[in-house]
Amino acid sequence: MEFSERVLLLHVGKFKESDLWVRFLSPTRGILTAFAFGGSRSRRRFIGCLDLFNEVNVKVCPSGRGAYLALHEGVLIKGVSRLRADMSRLGMAANCAAFLQTFGVTHEGARAAYALFHQTLHLLEEEEGPPGLLPLFFRARLAFDQGYALETRQCSICGKFFEEENAYLLLRDGQFACRFCSSSQPGQRIVLGPQALEALDKTKALSPAFWGELRLAPAVARECARVIDGFIQYHVGICWENGRFVRR
Repeated sequence: MEFSERVLLLHVGKFKESDLWVRFLSPTRGILTAFAFGGSRSRRRFIGCLDLFNEVNVKVCPSGRGAYLALHEGVLIKGVSRLRADMSRLGMAANCAAFLQTFGVTHEGARAAYALFHQTLHLLEEEEGPPGLLPLFFRARLAFDQGYALETRQCSICGKFFEEENAYLLLRDGQFACRFCSSSQPGQRIVLGPQALEALDKTKALSPAFWGELRLAPAVARECARVIDGFIQYHVGICWENGRFVRR
């Protein structure tokens, strides 16, 4: 499986004294891990490119017996020095990357995941005031793009458009319903007001470049968080536990 393409670096760790292991997101193959032998010392094959969240053009080769992948060389396409120098931005990027790795991406969903993470890193690197809720929006959008869709404009039972009314997430079914229909359904439900529902709809429809416009009041932000995290925990099986994302 030898190939060359642009990738985004998700994690870089020490393997031996001068060797590194690198986890990256490929736009055609999903999340992969490879070893960069001599990666921490090489001045020819990996010139200044093996830093977290860089966009790098890599050449990847299988080992002799195909037991693992090795980075043969890398060329820096775009770095994110501002992001890495700002703890707030770095924390948001790390949270998104951690969720992405826990979620897992195969070749089928690779292109959408790559585009989403690339746009998210660009926002964190370039925007003056990236939204604090960016990791939350990222989790929702990744789930939506990978097949966990939510209809955010009308009741999944009667088809009524929500307009300025509250919507109720039927947690067991993973769908929104109006107040009347939700009252007859079993299981837990989570209410979402019109402003929070609009924010969720825009998160689904717009690229991260526009998420900075979603300035939500604290109460509205809490509504979004309850719905998004509840939905992802129940249907995707990922929750935040002891400082990290885990699958249950």
